Formats: sequence, structure tokens, C-alpha cells
Amino acid sequence: MLLEVIGLESRYGRLPAISDVNLRVPKGEIVAVIGSNGAGKSTLLKTVSGHMPPKEGSIFFDEKDVTFFPPWELIRLGMVLVPEGRHLFGSLSVEENLFLGTFPHRKNMGKEDLKRRIGFVYNLFSRLQERRKQIAKTLSGGEQQMLAVGRGLVSNPSLLLLDEPSLGLAPLIKREIFETLVRLHKEKDTTVLLVEQDVKGALDIANRGYLMQTGRIVLEDEAKALSQNPAVQRIYLGRM
Repeated sequence: MLLEVIGLESRYGRLPAISDVNLRVPKGEIVAVIGSNGAGKSTLLKTVSGHMPPKEGSIFFDEKDVTFFPPWELIRLGMVLVPEGRHLFGSLSVEENLFLGTFPHRKNMGKEDLKRRIGFVYNLFSRLQERRKQIAKTLSGGEQQMLAVGRGLVSNPSLLLLDEPSLGLAPLIKREIFETLVRLHKEKDTTVLLVEQDVKGALDIANRGYLMQTGRIVLEDEAKALSQNPAVQRIYLGRM
């Protein structure tokens, strides 16, 4: 098991944000966490990735207890978060943003490795290569999301955490992002933990899924079975 979360609880002050969350991400799978806005999905990723300290519970990554590891240490181990809102360096170019994504590994990275990693991102997102000298804040929303994902990928993660990658994107660009995740999964065998409000889009590409409500996991199943669950279809897919 690449990632295992056991009894995880996080709080904002005295208020619980997530409670008793148990989650498993097998190596080589895409696992989706779905649910409405405010369900606790982003808090879960922030806690798992070391950006928010847990109040209770344990986090194991590649069988190692990383419950209280800081984000930079987790990146070196191979866990990378692409946060909601992208958080790009807007005044820097596309290529400069990608270079910064390699920073945690720079000491052990030669020029050819750096070139290869950035080349892989350009192969995935050809528009980024076309705009490699363009300032990041002048990109379209879809291009900025591609850059955010690409900056995570240059770290060559074994586990990629994605927080709402389709948020605010046009349907065509959204589909392109999801298709790229499938391609990444097939070509690099990258394990993905995907948090999404787009329930259909997420479950269409995932192997397994978890449904969160009010900070708790209330359903888990194979993605296809979860998409056919009557409650999920009624509440999240608009089907009666």
C-alpha cells in the first residue's frame, strides 16, 4: 500500500475539519475523493501532505510513518501536492516555474535529468512548450492549471495529490486535464489521489473512490460501483 491514512483528524482551532478518516491508496491506482464543497476534501490533502498538522491518527507513505513530516521532506520521499488555486509564481515564466518544481531534488539532479523531466512535461502539455517563455500570470486558466500540474510532475513523484484540478475550467479543458491524468498513469505508473467536486469526471478515470460528507468518509467502493450507487447518482450526478 503506497498511502494509508488511519483515524485521521484535523481541526481549525477547536472546530473539527475532518474526523476519523481512513483511506488507502494502492500503488499504481487513481483514487478519487469526491464530495460537495466544504466536505473536508482539501483539508484531507493538506493534512496528508504535511501542510496542516493532524490532531489524531496516522499517515503511512510507502510503509513509513510520515504523520508529522513537513511538506519538503514528503516531496523528497515522492509525495507531491498540486494545491487548489494553482499557487504559481505569476511574475515568472512557464519554464522558470517548472525549474522551481525541481528545487527539492536539485542537489542530486544533473542537467540531463533536469532537461528530461521538463521535456516530459512539455510532451504531456504541448501548449506549455509553446509558451515556455511566457509570464505565468498571462496564461489562460487552463494553461495555468497545466503548469501547476507540470510543476508537480518535474519532482518525479510516486504519489501525486491533486486538489480540484478541474475547478473553474471550461468543459473542453477539463476533459483534457482528466485525459492527461490517465495518460500519466499509464505511461509513468504514477499513483494519483484526486480530490474533485466533478464527481462524474473523477469517477470516470479512477480505480476506487471515497465519498466525504461533513469531514467524514461515508462511502467507499470501486469507482464504477460508487458511480452507480443510488445516493451518489441522486445527489451528485443529478439522476433519479
